[in-house]
Amino acid sequence: MRKLFAVFKREYLQTVRKKSFILLTLLMPFLMAAVVTIPGLLIAKSFGEKRVAVLDGTGRLQEAFAPGKIAAAAVEGAGSQARKMPGAGSGLPTLVRPEYTAFTGDPRAAAAPYLSRLTGRNLREDRKLDGVLLIPVDAATNAAARLTYYSRSATDLIGQQMISEVASRALIRLRLTERGVDPALLEDVLRKTNVDAVQVSSTGEQKKGGEANFIVGFVFAALLFLPMIIYGVEIMRGIVAEKTERIAEILISSMSALQLLGGKVLGLAAVGLTQISVWMAMGGLVAGAASGLALAAGMNLGQFLRPAIVPWFLIFYLLGYMIYVCVYAVGGAMANSEKEAQQATTPAMLVIMLPWFLLAPIIMSPDSKLATTLSLIPLFTPITMFVRVLVSEPPMWQVGVSIALTILTIYFLFWAAAKIFRVGILSYGKRPTIPELWRWLKVA
Repeated sequence: MRKLFAVFKREYLQTVRKKSFILLTLLMPFLMAAVVTIPGLLIAKSFGEKRVAVLDGTGRLQEAFAPGKIAAAAVEGAGSQARKMPGAGSGLPTLVRPEYTAFTGDPRAAAAPYLSRLTGRNLREDRKLDGVLLIPVDAATNAAARLTYYSRSATDLIGQQMISEVASRALIRLRLTERGVDPALLEDVLRKTNVDAVQVSSTGEQKKGGEANFIVGFVFAALLFLPMIIYGVEIMRGIVAEKTERIAEILISSMSALQLLGGKVLGLAAVGLTQISVWMAMGGLVAGAASGLALAAGMNLGQFLRPAIVPWFLIFYLLGYMIYVCVYAVGGAMANSEKEAQQATTPAMLVIMLPWFLLAPIIMSPDSKLATTLSLIPLFTPITMFVRVLVSEPPMWQVGVSIALTILTIYFLFWAAAKIFRVGILSYGKRPTIPELWRWLKVA
């Protein structure tokens, strides 16, 4: 035990004293915040000056495309989806800047000069167009009529959605008006009804649901997943380095392979917990400072950041860390270089990372057959079951069974990793095959 603790202490202190660890620990929350916010700001800026020409064959929709009305119509028509767009608060009126023109006759002839402005390169900036919306002459009378949106990009989805939503709602108003509906009633009749998402717990407690829970699920899953990957790779690199520099031969002569591996694993597990504790403390300070503003805005942060999350997070972090680190330890022990170790561990890690690839459907349907099945498979339990506990209330027997099965799996993996580590750490030459690994398990 004393030797294991010595290895544990060395691995922990050697890592936490590195400048890279200190910088990463202090700067990672800011980097993550930048990764989340900067793309949104860039998108908002890129959509701030979109100029779209609206060619109206009906000649009766000019009022709908007035610059002051298009934003309100887009928000009302697209609902929460439009409000979540960059600039949906004060910047939405400039997100799409319409240039309305009524036309008669051939639509192609009417659109030709505007399409040349869409593709022209030698035009002044105030003459260039980002899109052209063509409303056919019979749009108000023909239910099968289709609008056409021209743009330089095949993926100009936001601009297309906003301008076409405004046009569709304007056509609906026009059709209803022609059928005798009082225009004064149209605004009340066509006003979109918003939906508040509410989660009902097993005790009957009601909590706010919706997009915020989805984001919280992703953030906590990332906090669970990233340190496991980072320090799993760190263990693999350490084992490969000690093996290539022949340090392992000296260490194995004074302690068992299980003590050496156990000290490394537990030491870097403590490093990961230290880093996460600092991140959580920083997040707690930010959340505490922002709680007043959130309450004023009608949002209770306590329903997303419940104290009960912390013990569950620690439990599933440790379970996931032990699974990941055993895979990386085996890869490091059986390889002679870092490149070989990465090649050996990549197939296994791709399998273990399956819940991360399926995170969106798991968060959106935490009690589905997919999420339930994955949460009971030990290799997938740490991420899947933690997300289910975070956003839902799975039956406690499922939580207990998943934890028990994962502990048994970790015991087996650690036992196998220690045996392979014992032989592989002193083996050089070509990388062992699967049959050779099986022989190592039997003779070690």
